[in-house]
Amino acid sequence: MNKAKRNLAVTLVGVATAVNLAAQAHADPTTDNSFLNALSTAGIGYNDPMSTEALGKSICPMLVEPGKNIASVYSKVTDNGINPDLAAFFTGIAIQMYCPQMMSSIGNGTFLNFLSPLGH
Repeated sequence: MNKAKRNLAVTLVGVATAVNLAAQAHADPTTDNSFLNALSTAGIGYNDPMSTEALGKSICPMLVEPGKNIASVYSKVTDNGINPDLAAFFTGIAIQMYCPQMMSSIGNGTFLNFLSPLGH
């Protein structure tokens, strides 16, 4: 596979994954309330529940964007008013609530396995 086709394939896989994760993070009052409660329990304050929920829901799609890494996600969280010392906790809670299927793949290092066939 030539480089242009491989890059296109990687981009399409990333977009498809992001769209899938975004669709999974739709409005679910139970999950949203659980997310806000988990933040409060962890000592992470917020002023606007709706914008806090929106930020939480944005974490999963950000994780699969080309060129993004966990540091850039933390930075986005911090840029939205979350204390830098708590950005990792916020991100972890968002992942647990909005895309829990990512937790095990992040922990065991298989998160990007779906890209391995593109390199052959």
